[in-house]
Amino acid sequence: MKFVRFIMKNAALASVPKHIDHFSKFSPSPLSMKQFLDFGSTNACEKTSFVFLRQELPVRLSNIMKEINLLPDKLLTTPSVQTVQSWYIQSLLEILEFLDKNPDDYKVLGEFVDALVTIRNRHNDVVPTMAEGILEYKEVFPQDLMTNQNIQYFLDRFYMSRISIRMLINQHTLIFDGTLNPVHPNTIGSIDPHCQVGDVVQDAFHSAKMLCEQYYLRSPDLILQEICVKEKKNYPISIEYVPSHLYHMLFELFKNAMRATIETHDDSNNLPPIQVMVSLGDEDMSIKVSDKGGGVPFRRIENLFSYMYSTAPAPHIGERTRPPLAGFGYGLPISRLYAKYFQGDLQLYSMEGHGTDAVIYLKALSTDSIERLPVYNKTALKNYKVSQEADDWCIPSKEPLDLSIYKMPK
Repeated sequence: MKFVRFIMKNAALASVPKHIDHFSKFSPSPLSMKQFLDFGSTNACEKTSFVFLRQELPVRLSNIMKEINLLPDKLLTTPSVQTVQSWYIQSLLEILEFLDKNPDDYKVLGEFVDALVTIRNRHNDVVPTMAEGILEYKEVFPQDLMTNQNIQYFLDRFYMSRISIRMLINQHTLIFDGTLNPVHPNTIGSIDPHCQVGDVVQDAFHSAKMLCEQYYLRSPDLILQEICVKEKKNYPISIEYVPSHLYHMLFELFKNAMRATIETHDDSNNLPPIQVMVSLGDEDMSIKVSDKGGGVPFRRIENLFSYMYSTAPAPHIGERTRPPLAGFGYGLPISRLYAKYFQGDLQLYSMEGHGTDAVIYLKALSTDSIERLPVYNKTALKNYKVSQEADDWCIPSKEPLDLSIYKMPK
């Protein structure tokens, strides 16, 4: 019996490239926040969701799995990246088992929910494991600009794909597992139709404050202001959004702001507060997090969104001794992906010597909040084959020019 299972497993693995080629020919189907809400609140049909996901999840998985194979061979051969690949292959095979099953069978629907929970749990450590693979690669192989750009391009798309896949899985499992969330009973899956932005700001701030006080023994205060342009008055602002996504972004920004504030004002008894302004307009809902943590040089702003760069010492998986306000350096780039996922953005505006303003832009309307999904096509393929050419702008020297050698003779 074990031999039969071994043969069947190997046969399934051998068919993986064929399945990936097939499903990667289809483009993912982006959903809007309104579609997520309408489906979950008024038309919550488990059979319809099952039929959609058993096709859509293989498409999203296969599109990004095609791109994994375009990474540099030296990165692909790292143990961590191979582990991530094996998780994706296993998850794809498990979903494909449901392609021919009867959606009218309640037992099949229950098995599908269980399979999705298993897949979600399997992929919990994808981000740190892939980060470990990047560290393994950086420690052994020399870096070049074009390879780093390719890796940045891939990881943005890879992590965005992961966010979208987890969104689909969470919506299905949370709506159809038969239980209510006791903490958030009014949520539809992972979406809160009346997400109180100020409450999420406070939750994220107090979590970061707790970490900050554990490590630095003190923390800056919060000043929160909410402005609603449409109503011409200030009152608690709410939008249709995923609270956990918003919390993730704010928690990261607060950690950075607190760390910068304390390290800049280390000799001062009074720490300047972190100021947050929430503004709701006709199109955008914006959140500005302002600190007086000394800022960063303009040339380093884009580095803060790079997976190949971190201001904190590189940690290792399972390491317990690192400062709680530091990590792999993935906090900001992944937070920006969360913002971009529903057509928003996250931008940093810094004044070196003073402080930094971080602004989260989200869509005010659920109809405009549409998934931003990577698709594997010829355009994507070109981004992995870009060759480095001569710059058409003069590149200044990194060292100041010594003008003494150009003095006119007397």
